[in-house]
Amino acid sequence: MSYTVLARKYRSQRFDDVIGQDPIAQTLKNAIRTDRVAHAYLFAGTRGVGKTTMARVLAKSLNCLSADAPTAEPCCKCDSCVAINIGEDIDVIEIDGATNNGVEQVRELRQNAIYRAARSRFKIYIIDEVHMLTVPAFNALLKILEEPPNHVKFIFATTEPNKVIPTIQSRCQRFDFNNIGPAQIAGQLKFILGQEKIKYEEDLVLPLAKMANGSMRDGLSLLDRLISVGVEPLSVSLLEQFLGCPNSEKIWNLVGKIGASDAAGTLAAIEDLIGSGISEVQIADSLVDYMRDLMVVKSTGAESELLILTAEQRKRAGELAEKFDVAALIYNITTLEKLRWALKNSDTPRALLEATLLRFALSEHFMNIDALMSQLQTGSDVVKKKEPISAESRASSEAQGDKSIKAQRHKGTEAQSDEQQTTINEHRESSIEHQESRIENRSRTSGRKRNEIISDPAVKTILMGLDATITGIEEDQQN
Repeated sequence: MSYTVLARKYRSQRFDDVIGQDPIAQTLKNAIRTDRVAHAYLFAGTRGVGKTTMARVLAKSLNCLSADAPTAEPCCKCDSCVAINIGEDIDVIEIDGATNNGVEQVRELRQNAIYRAARSRFKIYIIDEVHMLTVPAFNALLKILEEPPNHVKFIFATTEPNKVIPTIQSRCQRFDFNNIGPAQIAGQLKFILGQEKIKYEEDLVLPLAKMANGSMRDGLSLLDRLISVGVEPLSVSLLEQFLGCPNSEKIWNLVGKIGASDAAGTLAAIEDLIGSGISEVQIADSLVDYMRDLMVVKSTGAESELLILTAEQRKRAGELAEKFDVAALIYNITTLEKLRWALKNSDTPRALLEATLLRFALSEHFMNIDALMSQLQTGSDVVKKKEPISAESRASSEAQGDKSIKAQRHKGTEAQSDEQQTTINEHRESSIEHQESRIENRSRTSGRKRNEIISDPAVKTILMGLDATITGIEEDQQN
């Protein structure tokens, strides 16, 4: 007997078995119980989330021979249910939209639809990848889709609902299938490994579920590949060796070197990963995932439900998160996302990756333009960014002047003439105006020096290499 892959062997048989699509399953069950089943449905979603499976379950519920009417709980044992499971039922016609996408095929469908089902209640057409139909084929389908015979039901499935013309969508009840979460995929993988009596390590399941990217079928296909290796127990090392997943310990080591500002260690960690056969794009992808976990730990704590990690991995992430701040992690993630596209089109991807990661590791040694200008003005090695003079600071200065005047008044005689009072007020106003003039002159001088530095070709080259953004120059130029 030929081998049946896990994705087919463990295909869901009832509404409650479909993983991760509970709202849709509950809606369809209620429609059957209340006798409000529509004549056409459109199931939309990414690959491997249960669209075709749900279509078959709905077909079994409508045509189950063990019940006198459509039922929300098909028996899965009668001739109709068994034939639908394997796609061979005479009254449930599954059509591939990619190969039957012309007007002639739709015309043939319309001609056959007028005949009643051979043994079941309904004649059901399941058209997979319906978006592949041509526009003339869609238009030929409009009339029968709007007013089909009472014994005909249509179920369309597509991964690209935007390509299905609006006149078709308006005649269907549309359901959008969600991506399946890693935790739900991991639970199903554990169940299947138990059913197959295959030994495995606990830390294998979560990384495998994350590699599925929300698709149950992809997760089961990856598990099939691991089982085919013939080694038990299944471990993370097999995942890294046979599925091309980067070694988690090496990625954590690289993140640790970046957090410790270790330039030599960062380059050595990159060499270790590339030497093991991991591409630069895979390294960037892994760093995005790992730094995202550190960002979540830093923001919500290591026990957050947003983290799909084992207990050991949570502890490791908590330790590494102490080496970063949230702002740095946000910058690193956004930069790595841009870097992914550059790496794919670069002739020197390794140098580009190394330069970016060194930029992360040595970030404290890079200086912005304001700090550079301040250092040039003061000649000091310790740079402090100057704070702008605010209205509160100016008011504080005036208050101090008032206190000084009051002290002088206290020391003098109480019978002070109007002329002396006027002289003191003029002295205070002159002092404030002189202070504001000095601040304005210093700001203009700083702006001129800043523009001179920015205009220097060498500085321009450095800033372009760092992909830096300079702000505040336009205001200085206007002054």
